[in-house]
Amino acid sequence: MRHRIAAASAATLLCLAGTSGMAAAQPSSLYAPSALVFAVAQGDDAATSTVVRASTLSCAPTAQGTHPDPKAACAALNATGGALDRLLASPNPDRACPMHYAPVTVTADGVWKGSRVAWKHTFSNSCVMSATLGGNTVFSF
Repeated sequence: MRHRIAAASAATLLCLAGTSGMAAAQPSSLYAPSALVFAVAQGDDAATSTVVRASTLSCAPTAQGTHPDPKAACAALNATGGALDRLLASPNPDRACPMHYAPVTVTADGVWKGSRVAWKHTFSNSCVMSATLGGNTVFSF
């Protein structure tokens, strides 16, 4: 009889230990993380280029960060489903840019709705970058 009580007690403790471990695995928030760092760097290699300016943006649960207009930037990212290439437009044909090569690289690193993001795009110069990204709130910092 004493053997059965000890076995039942041990089984109960194991069950309790197992369920308490499951409670710790639950998410701490209803929102998947969305936090990005945007940078504009002088050069064609993001790893060795000189960062000219940078901004942070977090979109969940509220829009915040060092970005000058986090609500508009989060809305623009949500409209594209987080696909940063969709923020690039054809350069404005009415805007003339010089033909010199002074590369500028734009990067976005972080997490978008729980998925890792490591994105970059290089422009031939800052004029082409402005003509392509003109009016885009995500890169207006």
